[in-house]
Formats: sequence, structure tokens, C-alpha cells
Amino acid sequence: MSAYVREDVRRTGAGRALYASLIAALDLQGFYNAYAGIALPNEASVGLHEAMGFRLVGVYREVGYKRGAWHGVGWWGLALREGAAREARPSPPVALPSAMEADGWDAALESGLRLLRSGA
Repeated sequence: MSAYVREDVRRTGAGRALYASLIAALDLQGFYNAYAGIALPNEASVGLHEAMGFRLVGVYREVGYKRGAWHGVGWWGLALREGAAREARPSPPVALPSAMEADGWDAALESGLRLLRSGA
């Protein structure tokens, strides 16, 4: 997963709103997990992901070179289904075009807009 937020709208809740809608859409499609890679250091992105429930899975150290320095990439994971909701033999995810026609699609997108409107 990734979402890039323009600099002039950072700290407005836009990232959280985008992720709320994206996570709801992934859940509707039947995915079990979501993962995000973050070039480190990046306190803002780490904070957003952890606020959304992601937990650190691991770090690949010094694997990317940008802006004149080597950087690690941290990997964060979020379980979308746990316990009884995890099937022994999972069904394949629902294709995006089908998910967009399913009951709940509008609600999935609206979940992020509600966050943005509430200022959370």
C-alpha cells in the first residue's frame, strides 16, 4: 500500500482518509493482509501507518540509495482478518471492477471521507 499526499495538504487528515477508504476497499475485496514499505527515516509516514493499525514487520537495512545516502526500508503490516475470519483455504480476492459494483463499495469509500470531514 502507498499513498502520496501533496505537501500543501499534509497534516490535514488526507492521508488517514485515503488509507481508511483503501483499507475498507481491500477488506471488501477479501484481502487478508495489507503491507506498506517506508523509506527510512520518515516519522510522518511511520506515524500514519501505526495510527492506522500497522505494525512493524521488519527492516531491510541500507537497500535504497537516494539524496546522496543509503536508506533502509521498513515494512509494516496490517491484518485485515484475524481469528475465525481467516479461512483455512481462502477464496481469491474479488477483482476491483466486481468490488466496485458490490454492496458496501460506496460505504468503503465514504469511510475515509467521514474521517476527513470529522477532522480526525
